[in-house]
Amino acid sequence: MTTDDAPRDGTGERAAATAEPHGDFRAGFVSFVGRPNVGKSTLTNALVGEKVAITSSKPQTTRRAIRGIAHQKAGQLILVDTPGMHRPRTLLGERLNAIVQDTLGEVDVIGFCLPANEKIGPGDRYINEQLESFPRAKKVAIVTKIDAASRPAVAEQLLAVSALRDWEAIVPISATSRIQLDTLTTELIRLLPKSVPLYPADAVTEEVLEDRISELIREAALEGVSEELPHSIAVTLDDIIERDDKDLVEIYANLFVERDSQKGIIIGHQGSRLADVGARARASIEPLVGKQVFLSLRVKVAKEWQRDPKQLGRLGF
Repeated sequence: MTTDDAPRDGTGERAAATAEPHGDFRAGFVSFVGRPNVGKSTLTNALVGEKVAITSSKPQTTRRAIRGIAHQKAGQLILVDTPGMHRPRTLLGERLNAIVQDTLGEVDVIGFCLPANEKIGPGDRYINEQLESFPRAKKVAIVTKIDAASRPAVAEQLLAVSALRDWEAIVPISATSRIQLDTLTTELIRLLPKSVPLYPADAVTEEVLEDRISELIREAALEGVSEELPHSIAVTLDDIIERDDKDLVEIYANLFVERDSQKGIIIGHQGSRLADVGARARASIEPLVGKQVFLSLRVKVAKEWQRDPKQLGRLGF
């Protein structure tokens, strides 16, 4: 099977299998949901064993349904990392919520992530209510960041989570410390349908190289900015040029913000912050492309692009 045989519409629709399932092997689609910044992307990367989704302390970092593939002897998990569920305030927010809705309507399992070190709040209860809209998917509760909470706090959170609904399983984990990830993987595979593998054994993501590079640049730009600015940052690529004679990849990219004042923040005093963004981005991109990278970044203003349908389209939303 090639990657062309696997589904590519971002909704989790299962590809037509050309062979009968072998024994007890299982394969299917899993999506993690939760408030922004509860560790969904970190968990996706940890299960895949490679960075396929960018991470940040800023909310609403993920903007697309990113597929990572985790391979196990007993089965194959196709992990669809979606934007955090939230009440939208912009057209971009509405489109991100639509991605979540479309994805969750098709996956086999939904993993609801709740951090161990934070009490269950209105946002969590809102998401739990929204899960009723997706009866097809089996629901698993994942209590994240248990290494950041005391044992009594973890136990208290597990009791609170169990009261939300009748879960297929409740699994406490730490993605960063890799605590109980094997247990979580086993539980998720158990809930998937019997199937042939849906992706080749060497596939780790469905994201194309250009998208992965754009996201790594955006991740670098998110570091250290104010609470408001992350939502205003978008990245596009103009060109990727491989210089075989120099073992070099040249990347020409644009960082878009919504106002002139934000442009100044991104660039920094005498270009110091933009240079730092470029250095962090190159450090992440070079292992991905396997070559030294020359990265050219230009900062541009697209006024109020989060609320403008035409500009959203031009920026890939």
